[in-house]
Amino acid sequence: MKTFFLPFLLLATVSLNAQKKPAAAPAKKPAPAASPLKTLNDSASYAMGVSVGRFYQQQGVTTINATLLAKGINDVLKKQNIALDDNQMNILMNRYMTIIQENKVKPVVAAGEKFLAANKKKAGVITTASGLQYEVITMGTGPRPTAADSVTVHYVGTLLDGSEFDNSHKRGQPITFPLSGVIRGWTEGVQLMPVGSKFKFYIPHQLGYGLHDQQAIPGGSVLVFEVELLGISGK
Repeated sequence: MKTFFLPFLLLATVSLNAQKKPAAAPAKKPAPAASPLKTLNDSASYAMGVSVGRFYQQQGVTTINATLLAKGINDVLKKQNIALDDNQMNILMNRYMTIIQENKVKPVVAAGEKFLAANKKKAGVITTASGLQYEVITMGTGPRPTAADSVTVHYVGTLLDGSEFDNSHKRGQPITFPLSGVIRGWTEGVQLMPVGSKFKFYIPHQLGYGLHDQQAIPGGSVLVFEVELLGISGK
């Protein structure tokens, strides 16, 4: 509570015979709430709850039935009958988390679909039956790989906003990998490239990492790769 003081000059004009009012009593501060963390078990229990809450918050969960969450924990610790078997719980959790992830990435998916719809109309951009888009920067003259081959490439990967998430040039060496062991957009796209080629690929999320986050790549993202095919193992 603030106390206001009259300026000195104003005080001089106040009648000395004026009745002085008693100063208001300072407001009482509310007593601090008693902490529920009275024992080590209380504190550890609370810490475990915070850990669980943060984990599911990171997964996109915004609401949870705390009563049933506590019941599930207690049923396990007290060896009570569990209302659902393991298979039912796995199915339910997968369905629940899929719905949450789909809602979370809707803006990213919508932005990607809008970009691809406009990009396919640009000169030089080719769209395959799967939805993969590419343009030829340099067309090589060597053999084309098959899905059973391993290839050596240099590449740069970015998101639609231009942010770079991978770059073999910055690592100072190309990478060799089996075409059957990468995302579908790469498996399909690199097979279109003769050795010595450099292509730019626009990979829809269905041919990339899907709806789930992959390190610095948000779920539902269109991936943009510039790929240079340096060689095919054994050829």
